[in-house]
Amino acid sequence: MLGRVVISQEEIAEMVDRMASEISAEIEGRSPVFVGVLKGCVFFFTDLVQRIKKPLEVDFIQVSSYGSGTNSSGTVVLVKDITADVRDRDVYLVEDIVDTGVTLNDVAAMIRARHPRSVRIVSLLSKPSRRKVEVDVAHLGMEIEDVFVVGYGLDYAEEYRNLPQIHELIPEG
Repeated sequence: MLGRVVISQEEIAEMVDRMASEISAEIEGRSPVFVGVLKGCVFFFTDLVQRIKKPLEVDFIQVSSYGSGTNSSGTVVLVKDITADVRDRDVYLVEDIVDTGVTLNDVAAMIRARHPRSVRIVSLLSKPSRRKVEVDVAHLGMEIEDVFVVGYGLDYAEEYRNLPQIHELIPEG
């Protein structure tokens, strides 16, 4: 069941505005590719790139490490690859939340294997207390405590993504 609002719509908008401003200054004179990690990033990704008033290319990648269960298998499977040529370009890898960091590190390695000029990670949220591998997040909305959150793209069993704010999900029972 839905619990308290962890991050309001207004707080989300302020975070996205701040990150878009930082990134806009950083990409001046460049031709970056923004790669969204599906599906959770969609709302954040869209809001972010719309606020960046510089030329950029968008693409998406989708991976799975869960199969049909709820616990990670530890193996990342590529479901949808990028189509953009990222060689010698700046890539901004956009994620909804950095949790353990394992899957995101694997995705970043997939992108780096294509020889971009740089790969910078952009994430709305981070749970550092859950980290299993170090992740260098260049642009971060905010760190949160170790609670399960849904809304604004974050889901539980594919539900709740469409909520405009981020809620704590409280297990029933």
